Amino acid sequence: MAPPYPRLAGLASLLLLLLLLFAVDGSRAPDNHTHAGDGEGTPHHRGNSSAHRKPFPVLSFNYEHVRRPFEISLWILLALLMKLGFHIIPRVSHVVPESCLLIFVGLLVGGVIKAIRETAPVLDTKLFFLYLLPPIILDAGYFLPIRPFTENLGTILVFAVVGTLWNAFFIGGVMYGVCRLEGAQLAGVDLLSCLLFGAIVSAVDPVAVLAVFEEIHINELLHILVFGESLLNDAVTVVLYHLFEEFSHAGVVTVADALLGVLCFFVVSCGGIMVGAIYGVLGAFTSRFTSHTRVIEPLFVFLYSYMAYLSAEVFHLSGIMSLIACGVVMRPYVEANISHKSYTTVKYFMKMWSSVSETLIFIFLGVSTVAGPHAWNWTFVVVTVVLCLVSRVLGVIGLTFVINKFRIVKLTKKEQFIVAYGGLRGAIAFSLGFLLTNKMKDLFLTAIITVIFFTVFVQGMTIRPLVELLEVKKKKEGDGSINEEIHTQFLDHLLSGIEGVCGHYGHHHWKDKLSRFNKAYVKKWLIAGERSNEPQLLSFYNKMEMKEAMMMVESGAAFRPPLIVASEEPKGPSRRRTNISRGREKEIRKMLQSNMQKNRQRLRSYSRHDLMIDPFEEDDVTEVRFRKQRVEMERRMSHYLTVPAKRPEIPSVRKVAFVPEHQVYTYDDGDPPPRSNPSSPDAVSLLNESQRALDPREGSERGEEEGEGELKVIRRLSDPGPK
Repeated sequence: MAPPYPRLAGLASLLLLLLLLFAVDGSRAPDNHTHAGDGEGTPHHRGNSSAHRKPFPVLSFNYEHVRRPFEISLWILLALLMKLGFHIIPRVSHVVPESCLLIFVGLLVGGVIKAIRETAPVLDTKLFFLYLLPPIILDAGYFLPIRPFTENLGTILVFAVVGTLWNAFFIGGVMYGVCRLEGAQLAGVDLLSCLLFGAIVSAVDPVAVLAVFEEIHINELLHILVFGESLLNDAVTVVLYHLFEEFSHAGVVTVADALLGVLCFFVVSCGGIMVGAIYGVLGAFTSRFTSHTRVIEPLFVFLYSYMAYLSAEVFHLSGIMSLIACGVVMRPYVEANISHKSYTTVKYFMKMWSSVSETLIFIFLGVSTVAGPHAWNWTFVVVTVVLCLVSRVLGVIGLTFVINKFRIVKLTKKEQFIVAYGGLRGAIAFSLGFLLTNKMKDLFLTAIITVIFFTVFVQGMTIRPLVELLEVKKKKEGDGSINEEIHTQFLDHLLSGIEGVCGHYGHHHWKDKLSRFNKAYVKKWLIAGERSNEPQLLSFYNKMEMKEAMMMVESGAAFRPPLIVASEEPKGPSRRRTNISRGREKEIRKMLQSNMQKNRQRLRSYSRHDLMIDPFEEDDVTEVRFRKQRVEMERRMSHYLTVPAKRPEIPSVRKVAFVPEHQVYTYDDGDPPPRSNPSSPDAVSLLNESQRALDPREGSERGEEEGEGELKVIRRLSDPGPK
């Protein structure tokens, strides 16, 4: 018997839909009732209140008083119930993406509202850009994986800037050629209008990409390439949109206007990043002083981020890039200052807020599609869909051919196909089309909605089976281990050291410089207390320790008594568990903080001329001098490949001579080593001959050294030397 959960979810959604329709229908009825206790009435009633006194209103109805918040709450509740029902039914969630189901629900709701001849709510530009889009971008920017994003930043910028420009001009130019055909019946569409339309439909939408790619669990490289492109192409889309809109109204384009448009791109992108970084630093600095009022810590994160977005929109800068920069700059310092409960609140409230906004966007997109108006033209719509696919494929293949010449890890054909196929369009294109004021607005909106539906339904539903068919690498489940973290940091420092030795200033070198500047100056101003000086390894250990303790408390493992089996006895010696006092623990922690993670220390440069002198190659090296040199070398370098053994203090020494028969002899100082076969030279004699051949000195100096040549190559059994 099937579980009743899907039926209950469907019944609840149906009841909520009926309640929403009742609220919409009740909003058109005039309200003739007065609010209880407002004292309003006709003068006749006020004069004859004693003769014709109204009874006290036990129950009154005034829907207009709560209409707006009530309808907003109903829409949000409907969206959440649809999302809940989608995840309760596993068969639907494995076949249909969540965005497709939400758009279908929006179409259903919009059709019912239009059937009762009511005005459906439309996804207008102000609602989308000021209230629904910022939570999604903030969640994506705040939890952006910094390492893969920075490692692939060049590829992302090429796809976002050059790829978007290619798509806009290719689609706009070909559409202008199609509109010039006699049978297309599109003679009224000029070149600037076609370029404006191409700029709108060329950008990849971050909301649609997030909704689809998070469900198929694609690997981190492909996800960051497509999603990073959707985030960073906002500046190109905004500049092209405003540029072509101004040109279409002016009708004349000069070379100076084109140059100003290029300059505007840098102003919009760099200005948005600068505004976001300023608000991020302010938010981090404010979180330094919230140790006594932990309850307001999450509010600073949301308010500073939203203020960064609004401030960028005031000057027509890129609000999306401003929000991303604010989240990236703010996160490491805020998380070091706020409490663990505040961090949990920020994380889950941000996820909840972005999920609700995403759900409302797709539902409103379906409702707005039914609301219209539309102007259908088969030629324009079909050619638009085909051009979006062709331009995307050609752009990805051409740009990847150039990018792979500079990448160490090349993008394969399968990965190029997923990047091209994952270029989804969404609500940003619809909202920009809704802003149009020219006569072709209805035609453009119809084509934009068709492209959105094609990419979300067709490409979104088929990308999962294509990923499985092509056996594209999926995302690894779970977090990385401590071993991976340590080796990753080790390789980073090793590569930065190699770049420093070679004199090549690559991204590892500048990353190390930025990290040093951050530790030396920025952390002291933005992080409170001793956490600014805490090494990364200890910080990572503290996080892992806290996470493990919370998991044990939640599972109850910390309160379970240990299981003792009487039949089993310990095989080895029992280890006593020492209890360390709090003072001793602080001392150990301080010692670790002062000695760990001192990478790339400034040491005196060395070469083959000033290495530690080998005591077996010099005659006048005493034991005291050797000990001093060894202590000095161990202090300077923690790892040394072949450290010579110490000279024994007793006069009689166990000395070894290596012979072909692998025999070992012990003899006193001054006696020659015995030989088992005079015809077969041992290692001592061979090495003496090689030294004699390489030594340029002649005469008596060589003769004096031959008497003591055997003592130079003697090694103890514990240190046989390099092989």
